[in-house]
Amino acid sequence: MELTGKTAVVTGAGRGLGLAYARALARAGARVVVNDADAATAEQAVKVITDEGGTAVAAPGAVGTSEVADALVDRAVEAFGRLDVLVTNAGILRDRVLWKMTDEDFDAVLGVHLKGTFTCARAAVRHMRERGGGGRLILIGSPAGQRGNFGQTNYSAAKAGIVGMARTWSMECAKAGIGVNAVIPVAATAMTATIPAFAPHVEAYEERGEPLPGWLRQGEGFGTADDVAGLVVFLASDAADGITGQAIGVGGDRLTLWTHPEERSAVYREGGWDADAIAGVWGTSLGRHPEGVGIPAPVEPESPNSPASAEGAGR
Repeated sequence: MELTGKTAVVTGAGRGLGLAYARALARAGARVVVNDADAATAEQAVKVITDEGGTAVAAPGAVGTSEVADALVDRAVEAFGRLDVLVTNAGILRDRVLWKMTDEDFDAVLGVHLKGTFTCARAAVRHMRERGGGGRLILIGSPAGQRGNFGQTNYSAAKAGIVGMARTWSMECAKAGIGVNAVIPVAATAMTATIPAFAPHVEAYEERGEPLPGWLRQGEGFGTADDVAGLVVFLASDAADGITGQAIGVGGDRLTLWTHPEERSAVYREGGWDADAIAGVWGTSLGRHPEGVGIPAPVEPESPNSPASAEGAGR
């Protein structure tokens, strides 16, 4: 996949998934602006990329404000003359159950994830439109935003909002030729390493270089940061022309397309619905098959040849 001549800004690119995206874009030929809240971390990431033969510059700053967003675009134009691709990866966690979550916990996460995505995308699109159109917004979502996750009111809300913005912006930016998509990654990160079923395998991978087992890579669609990066490179490329408004998942050996929310079933009653009428039909109509919530817990099969393993591999 060839990205020579394109310039990309990746927020939160100092480590983890963001660094994997930045490195993959650079390996494909893109010039990369590395953003991170910590200046030293951003500079170290630039060194990693340039040591691999890529081209990159640092642009530190905590995303969320218009000033930082404008500075990222300015840095791309100053260093490389233009901006073609924005990857909004920056994020933080402040996990608490609802009754323990503070205003500060809520505001901090939405400020980085949701407002940070909004301000950076707005600055990028203004530049792309002014230079004649064309470009890519690649917004990083999460399964938590698609299905909810215990203890993550703020994070789930922000990630759901990001996918909602991707759909809206895909319509608003279509005339300017700007593609807008959301990526839903599932990978070994500092956050997923805390999940008990994943923890020993992530530790073995990170500390001893042991590959993740097949039941994780296939059955759970859980892999490494590098497994996700290929999708970002593809969406940044000319091969993705015409792909917009989509939420695309990737992890391990699995690539998925998430459905957009839609009405699953409907019933009708002449004259409308009062509370008693709804109660009378709920259990025999809409309520027969309620929607599930939450991210299903991973279950390791008993053996490679077990029925559970075979079923998971085909998901």
